Formats: sequence, structure tokens, C-alpha cells
Amino acid sequence: MSVTFNKATTPIVLTIAGSDSGGGAGIQADIKAISATGGYACSVITAITAQNTLGVSAVHPIPLPIIEKQLDAVFSDLNIVAVKVGMLADSDIIELVAAKIRQYKPRFLVVDPVMIATSGDPLLKQTAIKTLKTALLPLADNITPNLPEAAALTQLAMPNTQDGMLAMIDELRLLGAKSVLLKGGHLECTNESNDVLILPQEIEIFSAPRIQSRNTHGTGCTLSSAIASYLAQGYTLMSAVQLAKHYITSAIEYADQLDIGHGHGPVDHFFALRSKTTNNHGS
Repeated sequence: MSVTFNKATTPIVLTIAGSDSGGGAGIQADIKAISATGGYACSVITAITAQNTLGVSAVHPIPLPIIEKQLDAVFSDLNIVAVKVGMLADSDIIELVAAKIRQYKPRFLVVDPVMIATSGDPLLKQTAIKTLKTALLPLADNITPNLPEAAALTQLAMPNTQDGMLAMIDELRLLGAKSVLLKGGHLECTNESNDVLILPQEIEIFSAPRIQSRNTHGTGCTLSSAIASYLAQGYTLMSAVQLAKHYITSAIEYADQLDIGHGHGPVDHFFALRSKTTNNHGS
């Protein structure tokens, strides 16, 4: 894996997303993932959700002037190398974020087109999907849709096989992002979890064993944040995706060791630290 990280420079990553009061997804998951993978996380909150492992009971978008103030505050002071964008809630927020990305021009932009929570609750208004496609996605270095999100973005049927995933490639390229990581986690009929990195002229498939766990809350937030974190540290896109894929696979693998809530619990963002601590206590 090639890396050009300058150790004298702190790899700062901005997450622009909604808050999950349960701590498993959204801005909370982003900050955990960025920190666990070696970046420094700062944040702009776009919406407050009343949420736990059982579902989302309320969504309150942050007023636009406050979002704008947050964006100006961090960009004007911090050397932000990479930006991860998650939940944006509505068209006005999307347009504001896109305008600020164009204004401040961070080196990397990773967009997780958050539309539906793990519980099935909607997190993006239907009318905002067009705005997302026209205003923000063409600015991205990488977007990370899961299969339902890819279907919504392309107006294609949600695939139920890997061949069906591959059939979406041309339409996903037309969204205008420099690359797309199409996540295959919803293909539960397979023993492997395969993600397809779609580049302008080629594709790369990243495979990992499928882990059977109920605790998958925040997987998309975590993966996209890890990609942004590794990009900020100087890794190539290919290496950043490979490292992030390994990280999220391990975080899911260790998730059942946590006892959080009564529904879809979170992944274990700090599995490496927890494992090291356990080993030290046992020695």
C-alpha cells in the first residue's frame, strides 16, 4: 500500500452529518471511526435525530444559518484534508453543503448518500434525492451507496445477485462522482460481503467473509468515515478502501461482544483498543 503521509501534519477529517442520540451511527459513529483509524475528527451537525437501536422517532434539521456558521468555523481555522458527508435531511442543506465544498475545496470528498436508517426509517426527504444527484455527488471523489441507495439514485431495481450489482455500474458512473463504492452487504444470500469499487475505466471487487450479526447499526457511516480518514493520511483510494473494508469487517466481527440496546446494536469501533486492553489484563 502506497502512503505519502507527512507525520508532521495532522490528518484532519471533517464529518458533516446528523446526530444519532443512540451513539451507533451518524456523527457519533463518524467521530469514532475517524479517531480509531488514525485521523483527527471535527464535525458539522446537520440534523438532530431522536434515535436508538430500535429506530428513529424524530428528525429535526438544524437551521441553515447555524450549519453555515459551523462550516465556516471549521474550514476557516482547521487544515481539513478530507470531508465525509452523511445525512443531509433536505434539499436546502444539500445545496448549502455543496456550495461550501466548492468554496473551500477540500482535497478529498467522500459522500455516503444516507437515505434510510438500518431500522428502515427514512433519513432523507424523497424530494431531496434529485438535489443530491445534481448538486453534491458530482463533487465527490468517492460515494458509498448500499444497494437500496444505489437503486434510489439510479431508478433501477434493487439487485439480489452480484451480477445484478454489476449491471448497475454504467448508471452509477453517470452520477458524476470520480468513483463509486457499491456495497453488497444487502446480498444476504451469499457467504461473502462483496463491495465493488467503480472507477472511470475499471472496477475492483473487495471481498470479506459475511459475518452474521444483528449489530450492524452504523456500518455505512463507519466505512465511509474510515475511507475519508485513510485518504487524509495519504493513502491511495484503492488502499483507503481496502483498509476501511478490513476495519469495518473487524468492527462487525467484534460487535456481538458489546451489549448495547434491544435492537440493531452498533459495531465495535474500538475493537483494537478493547482487544489490546483485554490481552494486557490477561498477561
